[in-house]
Amino acid sequence: MLEIRHLETLSAIRDGGSLQEAAERLHLTQSALSHQLRDLETRLGTPLLNRRTRPARLTTAGLRVLALADEVLPRLRSTERELQKLAAGRTGRLHLAIECHSCFQWLMPALDAFRTQWPDVALDLSAAFSFAPLPALVRGDLDLVITSDPQRLEAVEYLPLFKYELVLAVAESHPLSMSRHIEPEQLADQTLITYPVDRQRLDVFTAFLDPAGVEPAAIRKAELTPIILQLVASRRGVAALPNWALTEYLPHGWLRLVRLGAGGVWRTLYAAVRAEDTEAPFISDFLAIAREVCFRNLDGIRSAKA
Repeated sequence: MLEIRHLETLSAIRDGGSLQEAAERLHLTQSALSHQLRDLETRLGTPLLNRRTRPARLTTAGLRVLALADEVLPRLRSTERELQKLAAGRTGRLHLAIECHSCFQWLMPALDAFRTQWPDVALDLSAAFSFAPLPALVRGDLDLVITSDPQRLEAVEYLPLFKYELVLAVAESHPLSMSRHIEPEQLADQTLITYPVDRQRLDVFTAFLDPAGVEPAAIRKAELTPIILQLVASRRGVAALPNWALTEYLPHGWLRLVRLGAGGVWRTLYAAVRAEDTEAPFISDFLAIAREVCFRNLDGIRSAKA
């Protein structure tokens, strides 16, 4: 029953101090304003204005409506301003989640550069290791998901960032370190060290072992890349990781990288966004910044168009 114009009327009467001043503020005639007010009083079944006083004063019911106006109208105007800025491409929300443990290496510098250029965009970041991020993207809880495992969803577009090679990290003294590449069967007697996520979200299984029907002798899990590589270096197991995530560790001399298969296993890292957001200026700019940061700082990656 109550409408925005009714809230604006009560607010104008309070601020103007009279019906005539309120009518001028609302660009109405005093007659039209009085008619609108009486119509609302009829709908609500109670007077909102005591017309016997000079000047007329709001009744208790009128003050209740005015309290609602004071709560709603500022929020409404703030939202209108935000929508105007959003339409102009100057503001928005970018809530991200990543399915890649190693991605913090390049993502944090990219976010810092983005924040400088888009200070009015609300940023938030979470690691999607304990929940399914793509349904959250569809629901609107997230705005962008970094993933190498695209799923066919009608409302989601996958925008490629770069290609990377998945390689096997082994200790310098490990027998496999002398191999140029390995086949899936050579991991059947190995302990495979992985991040603590479901195997269907690990490229070494989906792109290498599972198609060959091979299962490693054991699986050991660790949260952080440095811990995984310490375990590898001490010959507690082997680990399949993105080539660019291992570059900084190679100069120490205690790791060797071995290709998975003769041609290697190449994967593409994507930014998943809702279809209607693909042309949003700040999202397009974030992708451009992310690609620039990655190709400037990461070794061994390729353009997704290559």
